[in-house]
Amino acid sequence: MQLSIIILNYNVRYFLEQCVLSVENAIKNTDAEIIVIDNNSSDDSCAMMKLRFPNVKLIENKENLGFPKGNNIGVAQAKGEYICILNPDTVVAEDAFTKVLAFAKKQSHLGIVGVKLIDGTGNFLPESKRGIPTPWVAFTKITGLYKIFPKSRIFGKYYAQHLSENETGKVDILVGAFMVMKRNLYNEIGGFDENCFMYSDDIDLSYRVLKTGKSNYYFDGTSVMHYKGESTVKDGTYMKRFQEAMNFFYKKHFKVSFFFSVFMKIGILFFSFVKMFQGTPNQKINPENYILVSEDELLREELQNKLRSPIQLQKASQIVFQNNNSEIIFDQNYTSFKDIIVAFETNKNKGLSFKILPKSSRFLIGSNSSFDRGEVINF
Repeated sequence: MQLSIIILNYNVRYFLEQCVLSVENAIKNTDAEIIVIDNNSSDDSCAMMKLRFPNVKLIENKENLGFPKGNNIGVAQAKGEYICILNPDTVVAEDAFTKVLAFAKKQSHLGIVGVKLIDGTGNFLPESKRGIPTPWVAFTKITGLYKIFPKSRIFGKYYAQHLSENETGKVDILVGAFMVMKRNLYNEIGGFDENCFMYSDDIDLSYRVLKTGKSNYYFDGTSVMHYKGESTVKDGTYMKRFQEAMNFFYKKHFKVSFFFSVFMKIGILFFSFVKMFQGTPNQKINPENYILVSEDELLREELQNKLRSPIQLQKASQIVFQNNNSEIIFDQNYTSFKDIIVAFETNKNKGLSFKILPKSSRFLIGSNSSFDRGEVINF
């Protein structure tokens, strides 16, 4: 078998359904398998999987075992030469795996391949490619210095800003939302460290791969939608977890440093000071109008009743939107995931928001801003 896709789920039933649907479309011409591991979700994720995707291997854990152990359990059942660690809140294009595997096979000392990640508004997620978070690099991240000096080799290492988002090349660290690597290599280094804190498991795995002499790559040839991405609220809890993650990684791979603790404390104070003046994120603004990309008139009428607003019908062959406060609803019965992802990227920052109606589903799903953790509308 060529590829095993490992999807660890916890209480994101609707995102999981859309993700698996996109993956199934993407492996139609590939010798591949999908393995979903559920970490004891309290929603109906498992019931949905059994009903809608009966041929997908489902592993039901009796407790929430965390990200590292859950993925290790999935990989232990995998048969593919390559594995893909994939978050359930992602959407892949129909040709994503074909492109990534073709690239991977050309590399002589392959470590991990990551891809261009975008959020639910079509904007690039900088964590798609990163550098090794040494104390100084972590400090530039936590203080936001990388934003002030984006082109600097001194300040731009955390997000590997030596590469643009549209440039393929070697990087040190990749994000666990989408990672492709050989299964033998994953097993050789022992998979994810089950002692890792949140936010450090993918950093640790990437770094251990580098220590074997392999090279990690950021591949810009396909875009994968990752709804949550940077939308995690950057509050005090986030900063504490970030510090713990960096502490874990640094103590494991480098000497314990007094300067690291000092850098982190200064960074957190700086972050807190900045947040005082930033205020709270902007509240969601309701769309002035809706555009349904579909050819289903009955669906348009049904959604009008649900959303209590007029909806304009537009054919998929005519995806051109103006800069205004509109919400675009893509009916995936008429538009491929690849075309939807392209439309997200092409129309980003135009004052638009996006939702998707996955094929043969009864819900809309999307994210209206970079602060939004995702929204599901059942009808």
